[in-house]
Amino acid sequence: MIMRLDAFIFLDKIRQIVMPLPGVTEGTSYGTPGFHVNKKLLARLKEDGETLMVRTYERDAWMKKDPNIFFITDHYKNYPSMLVRLGKVKPKDLKAILTDAWKICANKTQLKSLEKKI
Repeated sequence: MIMRLDAFIFLDKIRQIVMPLPGVTEGTSYGTPGFHVNKKLLARLKEDGETLMVRTYERDAWMKKDPNIFFITDHYKNYPSMLVRLGKVKPKDLKAILTDAWKICANKTQLKSLEKKI
């Protein structure tokens, strides 16, 4: 897989948001960069380098907010996740989505650790 320059820029933005969160590790998922907490996938860059899969229980609200940015395919219909068009998402929304994904995967100690930082 050849990644476009945009993919590296997007990946850097994602790292800036998630890597400071307690317990986050970077690895791969289905051959693309992915981020985990406690071995649970919170987000991964899709093969196109422009779309992010992110874990969420609020996808209906996000998709209602802007279906051109937040969407799913049939594959994700039965999973608590959605896809995000990285070239269109606002930085504050990306941070909110990734932080919420982290909260889903984090344990109680990690959640308390973040609360102490705030």
